[in-house]
Amino acid sequence: MATYYVNKQAQANGDHEVHKSDCRYLPSSENRKYLGEFSNCKDAVKEAKKTYSQSNGCYTCSNECHTS
Repeated sequence: MATYYVNKQAQANGDHEVHKSDCRYLPSSENRKYLGEFSNCKDAVKEAKKTYSQSNGCYTCSNECHTS
């Protein structure tokens, strides 16, 4: 299991990126929303989409859930 967060600030393309807690691109505490503990990024992105419909996995820490 890993702890996941979603960036509250959208990227230039409108995506809100989902990050693992140990990602080097994890947003600062005021710019991220706690999603929970998940065994994979797909479930974390699904949870993020409840708040931000345009959510995407981080290219670095959740690459299998990153779409371009």
